[in-house]
Amino acid sequence: MLARSSLPLSRFLSSSRSAHSVGFIGLGNMGASMASNLLSDGVSLKAFDLNKSVVEDLASKGASVTDKVEDMVDCETIITMLPSSPHVQGTVETLLSAGWSGKTWIDSSTIDPIISKSLGEALEAEGKGKIDAPVSGGVKGAAAGTLTFMVGGASSTLESVRPYLSVMGSNIVHCGSNGSGQTAKLCNNLAMAIQMVGTAEALNMGDSLGLDPKILAGIMNTSTSRCWSSDSYNPYPGVLDGVPASNNYEGGFGSSLMLKDLGLATSAAGAVKSATPLGNATKEIYTMMESMEMGGKDFGAVLQFLKGNCGNKKC
Repeated sequence: MLARSSLPLSRFLSSSRSAHSVGFIGLGNMGASMASNLLSDGVSLKAFDLNKSVVEDLASKGASVTDKVEDMVDCETIITMLPSSPHVQGTVETLLSAGWSGKTWIDSSTIDPIISKSLGEALEAEGKGKIDAPVSGGVKGAAAGTLTFMVGGASSTLESVRPYLSVMGSNIVHCGSNGSGQTAKLCNNLAMAIQMVGTAEALNMGDSLGLDPKILAGIMNTSTSRCWSSDSYNPYPGVLDGVPASNNYEGGFGSSLMLKDLGLATSAAGAVKSATPLGNATKEIYTMMESMEMGGKDFGAVLQFLKGNCGNKKC
């Protein structure tokens, strides 16, 4: 793991780079902050997203913007932060068909490791470098530039784009060949989802028995049940400031996205006959939340699901 560079990224850029060094595709809760950090460090950036208000915000910060993915053909490096495997596949195919002249693709989406590996092979066949670099650290980490990047791909490709990653994150971990970064991310999110359900279950139980959630959370955070879902992202409203639970579960990592990642994780585990009984049970819980139209809420809203509070629907 390497700490974030203290040097401005402009020190690393050569005069041979194309008009736009980086094309950033996918400006959700995470991607918008990651792109903003690149801009703040002097990167020439072109941005694309279907959400026009986010694109306009980046334009106000100095980004060049486009309403067509094909307009990214002049970008030397492409960064994608997209919802699913088909989105990434389609974007790669579109840019290759349009004659993308760049060198390196960084995919920070969370997708199927097998698909990620095949995309790497396709890009390499075109003389391009590709790394899968999914992230951990949440919306706060994206805004602060302290994300952890789990990287799969050739060491030489990683080194060529390390300065960009160092602007967006504080930890860069080379996991192995293409696809291994995605494997690491899915394992991480599998554990995180299970921990969140367990944390929510315990807090709900304590509350139901009359124990102040703040007191219980304080005990948990200094005891053997301590975990990120409790001490940094607590799902009980009012226990922590600045987390989705204290903002009506808005602005975090959506339950529908967690369900997608659990599906990828359990599918990948099944392919190699790795048992995931808790992962399967957690996936069922998030599936039920999706059916109750809670998919847009942060995944910590599982606490409300356990309480039977599911908006206009009865849990």
